[in-house]
Amino acid sequence: FLHGLGDTGHGWSEALAGIKSPHVKYICPHAPVMPVSLNMNMAMPSWFDIIGLSPDSQEDEAGIKQAAENVKALIDQEVKNGIPSNRIILGGFSQGGALSLYTALTTQQKLAGVVALSCWLPLRASFPQGPISGVNKEIPVLQCHGDCDPLVPLMFGSLTVEKLKSMINPANVNFRTYSGMMHSSCIEEMMDVKQFIDKHLPPVD
Repeated sequence: FLHGLGDTGHGWSEALAGIKSPHVKYICPHAPVMPVSLNMNMAMPSWFDIIGLSPDSQEDEAGIKQAAENVKALIDQEVKNGIPSNRIILGGFSQGGALSLYTALTTQQKLAGVVALSCWLPLRASFPQGPISGVNKEIPVLQCHGDCDPLVPLMFGSLTVEKLKSMINPANVNFRTYSGMMHSSCIEEMMDVKQFIDKHLPPVD
């Protein structure tokens, strides 16, 4: 589970502790510290550079692709540890959710699902029109968004969900919105996340 801009893995490891299932391992890595254009080049934990937050802002293509490779390497490490990739769910909040979506749609590792909270799909123009052909074309996605988000507007979430439905099996895309929620999380959302994880990662005998 990948945290948002300026955060660390600690915050989400606490949030996820509240919904843990005993047979599931939760990994909350820290993003590297780098200067972020959006924040006047201040250095902070960030998976890739963010130049602006409007739909037509320039994107850090090289940084996004490199970050996705780093996530794929984390998944490979777990596979080496004996966990098949189809038992791995990728998730994230905001910038981390954007990276988890991008990684799932570009990787050759078959994943169990994606949890994308308060986020968008980066480099959306780089994807072909129509369904993707990769191993994750049937991947289940839980996408969640607050309807009062001032940072990543709900419209970004809605546009992302429409794009996802054109790329993967639309029946597998579940979009949940939460009334009054800003750029954050809530109990109801965490319960939806728990339900999704328990459904797609049932205990193995």
